[in-house]
Amino acid sequence: MPKKAIPKRDFMEVARSVVEHAIGERMDGNPLPDPPKDERNPHAVALGSIGGKKGGNARAKKLSPRQRKTIAKKAAKARWRA
Repeated sequence: MPKKAIPKRDFMEVARSVVEHAIGERMDGNPLPDPPKDERNPHAVALGSIGGKKGGNARAKKLSPRQRKTIAKKAAKARWRA
């Protein structure tokens, strides 16, 4: 799944947003808009969470020590390149 493009924001815009969230209203005194309602299916969310908790451990048990080492090296290289 492609990642969403995040619009570039100025440092001052981010700072203003942080302050507005901290005080619970806009700088001009108007209330903050309500956050969007979570429209996901709660049952599907719970099933996904359960599967996510099991998946990594199950995969690690299937891999040999050599395969785990190779994957770890690749991940470390990717972290240092980014």
